[in-house]
Amino acid sequence: MRSQIKLTGRVIFKGDPGYDSARKNWDPHTDRFPKVFVFAQKTQDVVNAIRWARANKVPIRPRSGRHALETNLSQVNGGIVIDTSNLKSIKLNKKCGTAVVGTGNRVGRLVDKLARQGYMAPFGDSPSVGIGGITPGGGIGPLQRTTGLISDNLIGLEMVDAKGRVIRATKKRHSDLLWASRGGGGGNFGVYTKYKFKVRRAPEKATVFTVTWPWKQFVKVVKAWQRWAPFTSTKLGSELTVGPKKGGNVSMLGIYLGSKKEAIHFLEPILSVGTPTKVIKYLPYLEATKYMLAPDPILTQKFSNQFSSGFGRRPFPDKAFKPMREFLEKAEGGTPAGFFFLNWGGAIKRKSPRATAFYWRDPQYYVEWNSSWVKPSHAARNIALARNTRKKLQPYIVGSYINVPDQGIKCSGPVYYGKNYARLRKVKAKYDPKNVFQNPQSIPPA
Repeated sequence: MRSQIKLTGRVIFKGDPGYDSARKNWDPHTDRFPKVFVFAQKTQDVVNAIRWARANKVPIRPRSGRHALETNLSQVNGGIVIDTSNLKSIKLNKKCGTAVVGTGNRVGRLVDKLARQGYMAPFGDSPSVGIGGITPGGGIGPLQRTTGLISDNLIGLEMVDAKGRVIRATKKRHSDLLWASRGGGGGNFGVYTKYKFKVRRAPEKATVFTVTWPWKQFVKVVKAWQRWAPFTSTKLGSELTVGPKKGGNVSMLGIYLGSKKEAIHFLEPILSVGTPTKVIKYLPYLEATKYMLAPDPILTQKFSNQFSSGFGRRPFPDKAFKPMREFLEKAEGGTPAGFFFLNWGGAIKRKSPRATAFYWRDPQYYVEWNSSWVKPSHAARNIALARNTRKKLQPYIVGSYINVPDQGIKCSGPVYYGKNYARLRKVKAKYDPKNVFQNPQSIPPA
C-alpha cells in the first residue's frame, strides 16, 4: 500500500529548499520540525496526504493561516502538515446571498473581496488569520452582535475524513458534522477544504472609532466598559485593550453600523469616563474594514505569546482587579501583552447554546489575556504568569474560547464546549473513530 500512495500538491520534505519558510508560524513559540509539508492545490491533494499519512503512520496536522496560538496544534515534530493556504477560491452568489470559500483564504482577503462587491463577512481582530481555522472554533469579532459568530454563518462545508473520503455536509446531509463544525474547533474531525457561508449586504458606510486613555485609568475604564458595552446598540462592536504598565495604555477600537451622529450618542457613556483621546470617522464600508483590520506583524513576528481566555457573565467585582493589575505590572513592557475584552450579546445570544457546537451564548463579554516575550529564556516565566492569572480570575469567568487555547487547562473539553462536549464526542466517534485527528486538547471519540 505504501508505494502506491503518492503525495501530490506542493510537497516539501525536511531538508528540501523552502522547508524553513514553510515551518514559520505567526507565533515563533509554536514552530516545530515536521517531516513533510503538503501545500494542497485541490481537494484530491488533501485526500492523498491523509492516505499517505495513514499508510506511513505519521501524525497529521491541518493548517490554514499559521495563527495557532499554542504548540503542537498546526505542526508536530516528525508529522505531516496539510496546509490549505493555496485553496483560495471565493465564489459569491448574490442571488442566494451565499459565498463558497476555500479554506486557505485569510480573513482580510475574504472581507476585502466581499466588501468590494457590497457584502459583509464577519471578522476578528487580525486580517492574516486563516478562515480555515477561525471558522470551526466559532469566530468572534466586532460585527458579531449584528452577524453572529463566523461559524453561525456556516451553512455547508467540504471535509476530507480520516479514511480520505470527501464529505459534503449541509443541514440535510451530515447535519451532525455541520453542527459540530460550528464551534467544535479545527483539527478534530478531518481537514476542511471549502466552506459555504450565508452573507449579507454591507451598509454603504460605517462609523469606526479609536479611543485611548492613560494606563492608570484602566480600572475605571474597564468597570464602565463592562457596564456599558454589552447593553449598547447591537450595531456597535467594541474591543477594549489594556496594555502592560510599562509603556502601555488603555485603548478601545470599534465599529458602529450607522451614522457618526448615532455612534457618538451610543458612545457617550464611555467617552465621559476619565480623560479619553478619541478619533471617530464615518467611512465607506470598505475603508471601515481596512481601519478595523490594520496590517498584522508579518510571519514570523518577533514576539512569542501565552494566551488564555474566558467569558464574563457579569462585570468584574473589585476583587478581580487585583490579579489583573498584578498581571499588567509583571508583563514585559514594549510587547503586545495585556488584556482584551469584546462585547457579547445581540445575534450571538439569539441562538441557543445547543443549536450549534459553540456553547457560550449567554455571557456579557469575552476576555483574553496574553503575556509576550522575545528571549526564549523568558518563556517559562511568561507562560506561568498567564496561567496563574487564569487561576486567580477563575471565580469571575466561565469557559474558554477554543481558538485562543491554553494547554494549562486540565480536562479542557467542558471548559471549551460546555454541555455540548458529550455530543461532540459522539460526532467525533462517528467521523474519526480511530482518533486520527488529534492534538494536545482535541476531542476524544466517545
